[in-house]
Amino acid sequence: MKYKRLQDAAYQAGTDAVTALEAALALAGLVLPSLANDGPLGIRGFVRLGGCSVAVANQLAEVIAAGAHALQEQRT
Repeated sequence: MKYKRLQDAAYQAGTDAVTALEAALALAGLVLPSLANDGPLGIRGFVRLGGCSVAVANQLAEVIAAGAHALQEQRT
C-alpha cells in the first residue's frame, strides 16, 4: 500500500511538472507538442519532453541560456 501511495505521489509530481513547464514555455511563446506525464518510473515522476522542430529547439536553447545568465548575474 505504501508503494502505491509513493507511485501516486510520483504521478502527481509528473503532472505538476508538466503543468509548470507548459506555463513557462508559454511565457516564452513556445510549445513542446509531445510534452506529457509519462507516469511514475518506480516511485519517481517521469516527464516525456518529446520531439519538436529545430526552430523550437533553438528558441528553447536561447530562452534557457538567457535565464541561466540572468540567474548567474543575480548571484553576483
